[in-house]
Order: sequence, then C-alpha cells, then structure tokens
Amino acid sequence: MDLPLPFMDLPVPLLLTGDLRVPLAWSLVLAGAVVMLSLVPLGAGRAKADFTPADLAAPRAMFERLPAWGQRASWAHQNCFEAFTLHAPACLLCLLAVPAGLTASPLVALAALLHPALRLAYVGAYVANQPLLRSFSWIGALLCTALLYSEGLKALLRA
Repeated sequence: MDLPLPFMDLPVPLLLTGDLRVPLAWSLVLAGAVVMLSLVPLGAGRAKADFTPADLAAPRAMFERLPAWGQRASWAHQNCFEAFTLHAPACLLCLLAVPAGLTASPLVALAALLHPALRLAYVGAYVANQPLLRSFSWIGALLCTALLYSEGLKALLRA
C-alpha cells in the first residue's frame, strides 16, 4: 500500500520555483523529521544492548554495551541536533527575508530541500560506517545551510 506524501501533490515548480516559503517550511519540517528518524537506528542499537528500564536512570552509561554500529547511531543522533540548530535559524532567516526581497531562487529552494535529504544520507552513512559518504553528506548539508544564511542575510541587508 503506497501512502501519499502531503507535498507530492504540489507541482514541482511550486516546490522549486514558486512561493519560496513552501520549500523553506518543508525543509524545517523534514529536518525535524530527520532528527526523529535518527532515533530508529539508536533504538535498534539499544535493543541489541539489552536495554532495560533500569538503564533509564543512566542511559549514557550503557553506551559501552552498544554494538559499534549502535555507538555510531548514537553519535549520528547527537549530530542531528547540532545540524538542526544551525539549519532551523537559516530557514527562519530566509522566511523572514522573503518579504524583504528574497526572491524565489531555485538554488535557495533546492538547498532548503536538499539539506534534509543529505542529513538522512549522513545518518545512514554514519551507521553503516561509510566515512567518505558521511563526510560528503555532512559537507553538502552544511553548504546548503550556509547558502540559506548567505541569501537570507543579503536580502535583509538590501532591504
């Protein structure tokens, strides 16, 4: 059974070149979803480490019991929060800059939508111990965020 995604009904031009607020808002939602999805491999790692309710008293103490991929899942999950705290303000800055003259640039829209995809690839690459893919995903997502900051600040400074 295929479940339709809410944004799949939107025409591609609206996502990439229409109202710039749409891809920026979706970027925020999807980036938050990546943080939540990073819990899946972490939870699987904890299950492999025989997580018990007693571990709730000190969940970080069980880190040494995690399998190697579970430890990487923990690090990836923590890094998702770090990336989100950089990306969310960049999206919000651009959303504020739209009335100040930030144009519906396909590059800004693409960067906004590409960031969550790269972050999801980052989590997968980290857990799978693929350092080159992980590094490219991390750098790509960071560049997407930097582009959003750059374009948002330029638009606000022009206003």
